[in-house]
Amino acid sequence: MRLADALRLVSRALLTARLRSFLTMLGIAVGIAAVSLLTTLGAGLQLYVLDNFSQFGSRIVAVNPGKTQTGGIGGLLYSTRPLSLDDADSLRSLAFVEQVVPVVQGSGAIEFGRRVRHTDIIGGNGEMAAAWRFELAQGQFLPVISGNSQPLAVLGSKVRRELFGDARALGRFIRVGGERYRVVGVMASKGQMLGFDLDDIVYIPIDRALSLFNRPGLMEIDITYRAGTGAQQVAERIRQRLIQRHGVEDFSLTTQDEMLSSLNRILSLLTVAVGALGGISLLVGAIGIVTIMVTTVQERSAEIGLLRALGATRRQILLLFLGEALLLALAGGLFGLLLMALLLGVLALAIPALPISLSPFYLLLALLLAAVVGLLAGVSPAWRAAGLNPVDALQQE
Repeated sequence: MRLADALRLVSRALLTARLRSFLTMLGIAVGIAAVSLLTTLGAGLQLYVLDNFSQFGSRIVAVNPGKTQTGGIGGLLYSTRPLSLDDADSLRSLAFVEQVVPVVQGSGAIEFGRRVRHTDIIGGNGEMAAAWRFELAQGQFLPVISGNSQPLAVLGSKVRRELFGDARALGRFIRVGGERYRVVGVMASKGQMLGFDLDDIVYIPIDRALSLFNRPGLMEIDITYRAGTGAQQVAERIRQRLIQRHGVEDFSLTTQDEMLSSLNRILSLLTVAVGALGGISLLVGAIGIVTIMVTTVQERSAEIGLLRALGATRRQILLLFLGEALLLALAGGLFGLLLMALLLGVLALAIPALPISLSPFYLLLALLLAAVVGLLAGVSPAWRAAGLNPVDALQQE
């Protein structure tokens, strides 16, 4: 049997039962579209997260008060000592450490004249801009000293725009949480990170932030270290220094690699969980292929007998019906990719900020998956067709 003849027989068989073929293709298409869409959005989301975290540099260790894991009686009797400015200062002398940034965050009213804006307020020091890779558009950042600071403020670009419009902000006085501050700097636009607007923030000295929010200690200490140094090595030095000061390990250390690893695990679990739904659609599509192929074998028994009588071998019959299943699955896979492209277009119009990352590798992998599903689903019916007795098959109408 020539290849052209086999293709003509396969295409005619599928076009004869158009509705049945379309419904079977639809099952495959929905599964492929779901799997491809999730893969595309997952890859885009991972790149988005990596890009957002890279805004703050790639060599940061964060220290937070309180141990993340406690248990038993020791956990019940555990007491947490707040992180202090002295703790932050003590970390500066460690080897490989570049910047140490004590952090306190809260929110409050920012006033200029009759204009009032409620936004986030972050207390930090003069090393914060360099450590977090922030750039200034105007003026300067906060002073390096962490005690007895002057009431100085640095505005995010959005806060400056909302309070001052086109007027100059440097040197003007605002009220932060009811206290009078002089504006010494304006940050360059930074955008958003995971939904958090980095331009809608006011920065004030750390000691004044502790007093403003009436906090006994710091919310976090961020430490940056030199390039070429291992994150775990730096984290261990920080751990030993703070244990010496506190007597116990009543704090938590998190490296940026650990943050990204945790986020990747969460994203992977979500992708697998929702991808299982796409797998169910593929299973339904596979069952549809088995059903239509079994029905086709029954309906075309006389044709199979005639082909065998004309000299077609069992192998050729087997390949003929496997080809039908494969063509049906590939057509469903292509339809699924078109459906995915349509859904991505709708999502891009509805949510312009949605991270999308199309990978040709994953698109080809989706088509390969459709082909594998079609072949596996078509094996049993094709084997049954190849095993029919030619004489008995010719007698069936």
